[in-house]
Amino acid sequence: TLLGAGAMLLCGAAAQAGSIEKMQTFIAETRGATARFVQTQLDSKGKKISTTQGKLSFARPGRFRWEYEKPYEQLIVGDGARLWVYDKDLNQVTVRKLGGALGQSPAAILAGSDDLEKNFSLKDAGVKDGLAWLEATPKTKDTTFDLVRIGLRRDSGGATLAAMELTDTFGQTSVLTFGKLERNAALSIETFRFVPPKGADVFGDEK
Repeated sequence: TLLGAGAMLLCGAAAQAGSIEKMQTFIAETRGATARFVQTQLDSKGKKISTTQGKLSFARPGRFRWEYEKPYEQLIVGDGARLWVYDKDLNQVTVRKLGGALGQSPAAILAGSDDLEKNFSLKDAGVKDGLAWLEATPKTKDTTFDLVRIGLRRDSGGATLAAMELTDTFGQTSVLTFGKLERNAALSIETFRFVPPKGADVFGDEK
């Protein structure tokens, strides 16, 4: 509530001011991680379009593996130099250089450099549903996302990633919730290596 305006505003400001610091601490102290995720796609009016689930791994800088398992299979891999997207049903692979693809994307928040503010403008967004939220707006318009909201949950290490909301240029929103997140997991370099399956159609530059 907004009772006791003076004291409450001071308390609210202090709470909000912590969300950016918590995210920066999470990034600095988490060189890599694994997690499960559920992704819900909403249209511009907030109506559910689809729900998918899978698992992810990342190791900074620049390496991540995002696997959709249900209801369809798709694999997205950043190997440090290239971004691979594999659609199993179509047996089709697209590939491009990672640099530009990573810098302004939500993956940069997890797998990019420690300096979030290089590519994003950060804003504290208060507390909702028990999570401390911050908003990350890309500093350039050369991206498919207009806004990324990040929800952090308090844990023994201070705070951990609990949710992300990605709003694209068409007004659609992807809501991601994370579970079983393991920080600084031992990940082999092979986790982030991708070789197109035999017979797959490959679009883009593999070099």
